Amino acid sequence: MSAIFRRELGSFFTSSIAYVFLAAFYGFAGLCFYLTCLSAGTTDMSSFFSTISTVLIFLIPILTMKTFSEEKKQKTEQGLLTAPVSLGGMVLGKYFAVLVMYIMGVSIVLVDALILSYFGSVDWKIVLSNYLAMILLGAAFIAVSMFVSAFTENQVVAAVVGILCLLLLYLIDLIAGNVKYDFISNLLNSLSFYTRYYEFTCGLFNLSSVLFYVSTAVIFNFLTIRVFEKRRWS
Repeated sequence: MSAIFRRELGSFFTSSIAYVFLAAFYGFAGLCFYLTCLSAGTTDMSSFFSTISTVLIFLIPILTMKTFSEEKKQKTEQGLLTAPVSLGGMVLGKYFAVLVMYIMGVSIVLVDALILSYFGSVDWKIVLSNYLAMILLGAAFIAVSMFVSAFTENQVVAAVVGILCLLLLYLIDLIAGNVKYDFISNLLNSLSFYTRYYEFTCGLFNLSSVLFYVSTAVIFNFLTIRVFEKRRWS
């Protein structure tokens, strides 16, 4: 797994994806930081974190679009499937490489918080709670987007379908609000990524929400492994 991890992490910087992702995220984060904190003259970063979370829906699929689709396009997938490494190690190696790349991007929010601390008092409880929430949300989103990438050799298709899937998961509570049956509505609300993330923006640490995001990442990584197990024996 470590070899796959190093290979995948290095490939981000030999291609343009790492630079595009980091530049785009830092740019959007800087804009959100200016609009919600600096121009508003406040050290309350709750609005900043609520806004920046929507950016992840569009940037994470760009970060993950090549993880498996590129292997399929370049005809190197069979080499991975027959390599002396388990399928779980192969998938998780790629997953953790993307996750590290993602954390490198979102860590800019801590720099923003330090900047604000020079102008006033910063509620570090909310900052750290939201930073953890962004990592958990990203971990789940990355697993979903990589699962999508496993089905196509076209990176653009992987990115577009990934964005649509993440939008659906993030805004599922809006769908729940239009469902007449309480049982189905409550079930959809329990699966809402946004509702659980919003709790963190208020400084509330909910263990069930942590388990929800971790479970989502585990489930979709497991499904991705199953996809390649089926492909190996077909």
